Amino acid sequence: MNKKILVTGGAGFIGSALIRNIISNTNHSAVNIDKLTYAGNLESLSLVESSDRYSFELADICDPNKIKNIFEKHQPDLIIHLAAESHVDKSINTPSEFIQTNIIGTYVLLEQSRMYWGSLENNKKDKFRFLHVSTDEVYGDLEGTNDLFTETTRYAPSSPYSASKASSDHLVRAWNRTYKLPTLITNCSNNYGPYQFPEKLIPNTILKALNGSNIPVYGDGKQIRDWLYVDDHTRALLEVGLRGKIGQTFNIGGHNEIPNIDVVKTICNILDVLKPSKHYNIAKYEELITHVEDRPGHDSRYAIDASKIADELNWSPAETFNTGIKKTIEWYVENTNWCNQIIKNNNQYIRLGDKDS
Repeated sequence: MNKKILVTGGAGFIGSALIRNIISNTNHSAVNIDKLTYAGNLESLSLVESSDRYSFELADICDPNKIKNIFEKHQPDLIIHLAAESHVDKSINTPSEFIQTNIIGTYVLLEQSRMYWGSLENNKKDKFRFLHVSTDEVYGDLEGTNDLFTETTRYAPSSPYSASKASSDHLVRAWNRTYKLPTLITNCSNNYGPYQFPEKLIPNTILKALNGSNIPVYGDGKQIRDWLYVDDHTRALLEVGLRGKIGQTFNIGGHNEIPNIDVVKTICNILDVLKPSKHYNIAKYEELITHVEDRPGHDSRYAIDASKIADELNWSPAETFNTGIKKTIEWYVENTNWCNQIIKNNNQYIRLGDKDS
């Protein structure tokens, strides 16, 4: 049966990739709710915007009246909640925005979903689901080299960003337990791929290299992250949203644990072959790497145990880091106009970062 899937934050990096997947590879419909803040870009949906199975609603998830009206208008079967402030550096400087969007916004969505769900007829009510998309950062960091985050790992957030996401996770679980709202939660590792806002580590590195600018790396760059190609993530979200057991949490990881410095060097090495430097002062892009002061509370290692989603929903990543990063770099090289326009419109936000959304 074809579903109507409402995606919050659908003009963002992961949200737009999810909607492109829904429209291009399934028969389901997608409703995109987005406030169009600096990281939201409708151009990322140009490939599917003409589809009669796609709709866009300009709205703030913190506005209960607008959310209520959108639910009544579109009658969704599945909510996939991706809208969030997600940049760690920004959360350190302006934490209030993260409290508002990530905690209050999630509360508003849960309450409006609860009231909408309660109004549904039996068949539609039985099939309704609310999927909350979270992050592995809620778990803090790992000390042992062989340790992995599981769905039962204790929460220990380190930044205002991860604390706000941990808070929203707890709200979702509470609404399931108290009100029986049919919710699910996913906690994903670092996403990367085409159309990612250039404040994040991988696109930031690519664009700084191509521009001949210094490539900043926090501290010694040995912080380890588990990298997940965004299209693999969106496949996982649809599996969880459509087939996951209500009340469950699923960790989603790419099985690619790589230190940040190695990610940066890999990008530089691929660019050396794909687009050799023409900058007068460098022969290789690695010469642009500049180590800068580490940020406060920087977690040392993240790594996901994704065995549960593999066992229960038969999901596994299709891309290795080597295949995914090559596709990503090629996309940025071939879409410099998109990148340049993003940078021009949002120059004040283009900063060093290493976390998706």
